[in-house]
Amino acid sequence: MARYRGPRLARCRRVGVVLPGLTTAATLDRATPPGQHGARRKGKSSDFKDRLIEKQKMRWHYGILEKQFRRYVAEASRRKGPTGRLLVTLLESRLDNLVWRLGLAATIPAARQLVVHGHICVEGKRVDRPSFSVKVGQKISVHDKSRAKPFVQTALELAATRVRPGFLEFDPATATGRLVTEPQREDLPVECDPQKIVEFYSQQL
Repeated sequence: MARYRGPRLARCRRVGVVLPGLTTAATLDRATPPGQHGARRKGKSSDFKDRLIEKQKMRWHYGILEKQFRRYVAEASRRKGPTGRLLVTLLESRLDNLVWRLGLAATIPAARQLVVHGHICVEGKRVDRPSFSVKVGQKISVHDKSRAKPFVQTALELAATRVRPGFLEFDPATATGRLVTEPQREDLPVECDPQKIVEFYSQQL
């Protein structure tokens, strides 16, 4: 599975905001773009650049490769309804993202590792695919054999005090969460304009 192994704050500095799914840092160490000449390099603003930055924000936040991200946009455009809102729903419904939003992991890459290693169940069945799309009403839980592991117990203790979005419920006693409603645009944890992402791909789909 391809994944980004480089400096995470450099990506945040590239788009100008902290991406909470990518790093636990509260603020950027420097507000300038990364690189030796980042402080002096000032690119001209354009519609294409603005759309590209919005696309990179979402793609890097969720840790998705370009080809897979384009498929999400294509799927959102095929469904009935506003494409931007549907794109947010598809991305926020990913299993690795929901594990992070429940507070079971510090970042989405950490949540992806929990899923891949078989520590997470959906409706009582072990799921090891981070891109698994969770449906409304389905329950997400920690596998019974994994609850005794020290790092899982630590995560559950932190999850008990974690502030969660309104579309999720979580019971620390049973280590079980549930997707209550479909995630909406206002539920995004990072400032982003999904419509600009749709416009970026409009001529490619």
